[in-house]
Amino acid sequence: MKLVIGDKNSSSWSMRPWLVLRHFDIPFEEVLIRLGQPDTKETIRRYSPSCKVPCLITDSGEAVWESLAIIETLAECFPQLAMWPRDAAARARARSISAEMHGGFADMRRDMPMDIRTIAPGSGASPEALENVARIDEIWRECLAAHGGPFLFGEFSIADAMFAPVAMRFNSYAPPLGDEARAYVKRLTALPAVAAWIEGAARER
Repeated sequence: MKLVIGDKNSSSWSMRPWLVLRHFDIPFEEVLIRLGQPDTKETIRRYSPSCKVPCLITDSGEAVWESLAIIETLAECFPQLAMWPRDAAARARARSISAEMHGGFADMRRDMPMDIRTIAPGSGASPEALENVARIDEIWRECLAAHGGPFLFGEFSIADAMFAPVAMRFNSYAPPLGDEARAYVKRLTALPAVAAWIEGAARER
């Protein structure tokens, strides 16, 4: 398989399926396309019908785009791996918060863009963005309390991958968080797959 991604420093959507592949030790070829270049769109078009990253090219040559669609495809291809929680109720909750992440929090995305190399505490703290942050804090607190950690549903799952770019934002902008959320950000940042992505972002300079 090939995973076509954008810059690791800023491509939050690319980060999500990359983490799933890396954490669950699924072999893949990484195709990194630098964003914002004169030929970026045409280069991406060779792989992705949407002209956006990420895009997964399966072993059969099928293109799958959009992060959540890619991750669901991986979960179907590797059912032996617990990418989603095994428990049906937990799995439904994990899918719900992953979809909420996929489709929501526009104000935080706008005011606190993912920029892993940036450290700017307090930046982007608009009332609207902070409202999004408070909702994310609530989601994390409830999931951690219900499942005992260390990740949202006990073991690392797709839900954690969906929220990993948010943790990168919180590392950069340090918005107000509860103790449970701050500790979760530290655990997620220290995960080997996440640490490898961060190292890749640093090398892009």
